[in-house]
Amino acid sequence: MAKLRTAVVGAGKMGAIHAKVYRQLEHSELVGVVDIAAEKAEQLAGQYGCPAFDRPEALVGKVDAVTISAPTVEHFRLARLFIENGVPVLIEKPLAANVAQGRRIVALAKKHNVVAAVGHSERCNPVVQAMKRLDIEPMYIDADRISPYPFRSSDVGVVLDVMIHDIDIILALAASPIKRVEAVGVNVVESFEDICNARIVFENGCIANVTASRLALKTERKLRVFSRQAYLSVDYFKKTGVVIKTDPNANVVEWIRQKRAAGDFDLTTANWPDLLHVEQLEIDDKEPIRLEQEAFLAAVLDRTKLPEVTAVEGLAALQCARKILNAVKKHQWRT
Repeated sequence: MAKLRTAVVGAGKMGAIHAKVYRQLEHSELVGVVDIAAEKAEQLAGQYGCPAFDRPEALVGKVDAVTISAPTVEHFRLARLFIENGVPVLIEKPLAANVAQGRRIVALAKKHNVVAAVGHSERCNPVVQAMKRLDIEPMYIDADRISPYPFRSSDVGVVLDVMIHDIDIILALAASPIKRVEAVGVNVVESFEDICNARIVFENGCIANVTASRLALKTERKLRVFSRQAYLSVDYFKKTGVVIKTDPNANVVEWIRQKRAAGDFDLTTANWPDLLHVEQLEIDDKEPIRLEQEAFLAAVLDRTKLPEVTAVEGLAALQCARKILNAVKKHQWRT
């Protein structure tokens, strides 16, 4: 596999992570860091021994793939610049500042036949990768993503900042069009929503309940999935998970039914967890950003492959997030 000349636009926290990984990948040659704040670009570029630029246009003709890690409001402008010049892009989530811009990015990528990926790195979390291998059909999904106040500036609310990770995963799991969305949210510190809870109903009958907050007293990132095949509980933060599969536990359920039918079984004497066959989820502890970038570069080199999250999927997550935000506006708090 040939080396690709890579670059990062945006020298903030996520940009620094992307630059570090690009520098480490065998098939990547980091050739530039861009930020309108020249000092930030120079500091990060100096750390990884590559040139610094204060204009993204300076990368055109010098790169084979770019990660856009600039503020969300700049995503469309930057994506258009590179896509129209035939440069594949990995755009940090969310795909764009609004659905209209997201649609235009998808259309541009199709028109110019350019790979466009979205940095929903939680999809590359080892527990999500392990969960994907189970191939389950969920009936109910419950997701919680909460943390204390981050004390950093944000140009988006909690839905586009963190809930969108779970939205993306839920859409991939449900694999069905959305029927309706209900949501409530409130802003406490920021001008955008700091807390939000949404209920997503899909056409196939699956229901998802998702909560996000940046004003909690602890950090928690958990997902629970109920399906005909299994019950699954995962902890993104701790990178752990358990699965209770239906088939190995069918005999337990039948045994309880028979005992109850015979009238000789006292349910209070049974310890339910002891009766079940519980498995630990098999998890490969790999760095999510590394998996994300490897998949992106592999798709650039081999067009038969896809990035972990395509721009089309990123647009679907953005559209769902917008439905949630619209529902929040309709459900205003009364004072």
